[in-house]
Amino acid sequence: MGQRTVLVTAHIGRENALRSARFVAERLTAAGIAVRTLAGEFASPGAHEVPASHDAARGAELVIVLGGDGSLLRAAEFSRPAAVPLIGVNLGHVGFLAEAEPDGLADLVERVVARDYAVEERMTIDVTVRRNGTGVASTWALNEATVEKAARERVIEVIIEVDGRPLSRWGGDGVVCSTPTGSTAYAFSAGGPVVWPEVEALLMVPISAHALFAPPMVVSPQSVLAIELIVASETSGAVLWCDGRRKVDLPPGARVEVRRGSLPVLLARLQAPDSRGGGFTDRLVAKFGLPVAGWRGRTWEDAGKHA
Repeated sequence: MGQRTVLVTAHIGRENALRSARFVAERLTAAGIAVRTLAGEFASPGAHEVPASHDAARGAELVIVLGGDGSLLRAAEFSRPAAVPLIGVNLGHVGFLAEAEPDGLADLVERVVARDYAVEERMTIDVTVRRNGTGVASTWALNEATVEKAARERVIEVIIEVDGRPLSRWGGDGVVCSTPTGSTAYAFSAGGPVVWPEVEALLMVPISAHALFAPPMVVSPQSVLAIELIVASETSGAVLWCDGRRKVDLPPGARVEVRRGSLPVLLARLQAPDSRGGGFTDRLVAKFGLPVAGWRGRTWEDAGKHA
C-alpha cells in the first residue's frame, strides 16, 4: 500500500485560515501522511505544491478545506473529478457544509490519521445552456444554478419547463434550481423549503416573481428542468451563476437545462451519517441558532423502561 496523501487548501484572504492550514499540514506530515498544497496558497515543511487544476486531488485520500462554504465549493472543483472526499473546517460565517470548527483542529487531524470518518455522496446538477437548439455552454453545481437578471433596474421574463412540458411564465429577478444540499443556501433565502440531504430531488425556486403561480417546487431527481428567456425588447439581459463561482452570460432567447449531475461530490463526516436525519437536524439547529428550549424528547420511552 502506498503512502497516504491529503490535499490541504485554505482561504488565502484570511490569516486565521492560513495559520490553521499550516497547523493541519504539519500535524499530518508528522503522522507520516504526505501533504499537498495548492501553488501560491501557503508553504509548509515537507508539503508538495501542485497546480490548482482538476488533477490537484487526483490520487489523494482526502481534501481538507479551511475557510467558509465558498472555500469548500471552490475545493469541490478539484475533488469532484478525482472522486475524493472533502472535509471542511468552518472559518467563515455559517459554514453549513463544514464538518469541524476551529477549536476542533487537533481532533480533526487525529480522526483523519485514524481514518475515523464516513463518506457520503451529495447529488450535483449538470447545467446546459442552449441557443436555437445548439449547446453553447455546460457546467455543474453542488448547491444551485441561478438564472438572474443582469441589470438591477430591470426584470427578466421566463417560461419554466418540467420534463419537456411548459409550466408557467413570469417576470421577476430570476429562478434558482437547487440540489437538496443547496436548499439551505440561495434557495432558502428565496423562500424555498429545507430538504434533508438524503432526499433525492431537484428544487426550482422563483426569485421575486410577478405571477399568480410561482411557488417553490420539488420534483423528481430524474426530471429535467428548463428555463427559457423570453425575447422581448423590454427585457434586460440575464446571467447564469453556478454555486456563485461559474458565470455564463445568457443571450436573448437562451434556454438553460438542469438535470441530475453525472458525478456526485463526496463529503467526509466525522460521524457516520444518521439514517433518520438526526445529524442534519442538529446541524440546522446549530447553524441557524434555532430555539429548541423546552424540548422533552421521547420521554414516554424512558418511562416505559422503568415501569
